[in-house]
Parts: sequence; structure tokens; C-alpha cells
Amino acid sequence: MTLYGKTTSVRHRRAGRFFLCLAALIASGCSQQPIRLFGEAQGTYYSIQYYDRRGRDLQPQVDSLLHAFDLTASLWVDSSLLRRLNAGTTDTVDALFTDLLEHSLSITEYTDGAFDPRIGRIVQAWGFSFRQQQEPDSAELAVMLAAARGRVAVSDGRLIKECPATELDFNAIAQGYAVDLLAAMLERYGITNYLVDVGGEVIARGGKPDGSPWRVGIERPAADSISAPEVQTAVPLRNAAIVTSGSYRKYYERDGIRYSHTIDPATGRPVQHSLLSASVIDSLCWRADAMATAYMVMGLDSARRFIAAHPGGPGTAAVFFIYDSCGTLCSYATPSFEQTIKQNNL
Repeated sequence: MTLYGKTTSVRHRRAGRFFLCLAALIASGCSQQPIRLFGEAQGTYYSIQYYDRRGRDLQPQVDSLLHAFDLTASLWVDSSLLRRLNAGTTDTVDALFTDLLEHSLSITEYTDGAFDPRIGRIVQAWGFSFRQQQEPDSAELAVMLAAARGRVAVSDGRLIKECPATELDFNAIAQGYAVDLLAAMLERYGITNYLVDVGGEVIARGGKPDGSPWRVGIERPAADSISAPEVQTAVPLRNAAIVTSGSYRKYYERDGIRYSHTIDPATGRPVQHSLLSASVIDSLCWRADAMATAYMVMGLDSARRFIAAHPGGPGTAAVFFIYDSCGTLCSYATPSFEQTIKQNNL
């Protein structure tokens, strides 16, 4: 097994962590200084670095894009389109929502349901959304699982739900998708050398003026949610995204039992396996985001079997962290992940 360190984290579980990583990486000097933008969005932070000969400050454009995205896809904005669709007060959707849903369902099919956006009610019931933490009883869970298996689709600009009680949750793809939107915006301004980070979802294009690649920290899985982040290693990144999903930051404990935020769509319950984190490199950040989540549902053994059965497919460049039977932190990096790192170092 090849040991890679520090994993970028996930959603609220990622908040603030990557500032430590980026602070170290920004310090690496180059002749032309990047423009740096920082702010808050989607309940977490964003950090953007880019090189622009014209020296343009795109902070207003960035904030406007992220605000518009929240109005469509956020569960934390009461008036968002997603909240209204889940509540049944509207069925009219926009192009952004439609694209998010189509991307999500494509990964649901690809992973045989390990990733599924239809488990919104279940995530909320376990207390990993905007509702209070509580454990649903078996009868409640059976009803919610039935709703989560109902077909959803968009037709003529309207959301069609086979089961009216089905509620969608894009949290496992939204930040990665937002990163891709920001990257596309920078490209429209003719900016081709940049690093975009939203809550630990990162995409890099081009490189630095000296020709070196961007370097992104991978976090060492922490013992608990309040442990200070440590960067064990930094991976070179060129024209790719990297996302880490982990179980060690977002959880709660009750009666001595730790409940992970990662919900298995097959059972409706938090996963119980030993996989601590999964990091995925992909050309698209939304896809890396979704696949990292799917692997956290699968667990290490199933994830390795899945990758072996899908050579060259999305998610094959991945590294996984676990504790072995002696409590030693170990990892498994796929050949595709190691090859990508090697190529990016050139």
C-alpha cells in the first residue's frame, strides 16, 4: 500500500480546513503573484487563485455566481428552488437544477445506487441536514426508503416524482459542481491558470508562471471532528480536480455509538465500515465529488472491486485511507492515481 496523507474534506466537514493547506502552498514563490479571492458560500469557505495579466478582481462575479447557485441547489436557503421542490410548493425547474439532477442520476446508475440524490428525507431524519439529530425507527425508515426509490425526472421544465414524498439532496455533488461553474467562468474571462477551492473541492488548470504544477494538500484523517488539520503530503495537480469524502469530521455520537454522515442508500443507515476517506482525481469536480461519496458508501473492498470492474471509467484515480487491525493508518492508491500523480510531476 502506498501512503498518501491528508485528505481534503467534505461539505461542512471540510469547512476551514483547506485554509491550512493553501496557506502552505501559497507560500511557494513565483515571479508573478497570483490574484487571491476568499469568501464564504454554501456553509463553508471558498479560495481562488489565478494569474491574470490584466490584474482583474473577479470577486463580485464569483460572489454573484455562488449566490445564484445557492438559490437553486442549497438546502440551507429556505427559499431555494430545491427546498421548494422538496416541499411540493412548485414543480417548475431551471436549467441548473436539471443539469444537477441529470448528473446525479447518471452516477446513481453508474454506481448501482451507491450514490443517490433521492435520500434527502433520510439524511434529514438522521440529523445531517437542517433538522435536529434523531434516529428514525424501523417503520419510519421503511417509508423513507420507499420514497427514495421512486423515479424522478424532468419533463418539459417540470420535476416529475413517482412518489410525492421523494426529497432530493445535492450535498454530495453541489460543491464540486459549483467549482466547475467557477472554473468555466474564469475560462470565459480568458484565465487559464487557476486553482479553485470550495470547501475542499478543488480544481486546477494550467500551472504557475515557472511551469510548475499547482500542489494540493491531502489531509490526514483526524481522530475526531475537533482535531487540528494536518497536511501529510501535497499532490501535484494539472488540469484536473481532486475531492475527498471522509467520515472523520461529520458525525455525531449518542449512547457511545458514532453515527457517520455517510448514509447507505440501500439501507438508509449510516455506514459502519472502516474506510476513513476516499480521494478521487477526475477531469470534472462534480464527478470526483460524487464518486468519492459513492466509495465512502461502498467501503474499501467494494470500492476496489468496483474500480477493477470499470477500468478507465470515472473514479479510477483514487486513494483510500483506513486503520489496520493494529490501529496504524494505511492507504491504498490505485494504479491510475499513482500514474496521474507521476504525470503531473513532469
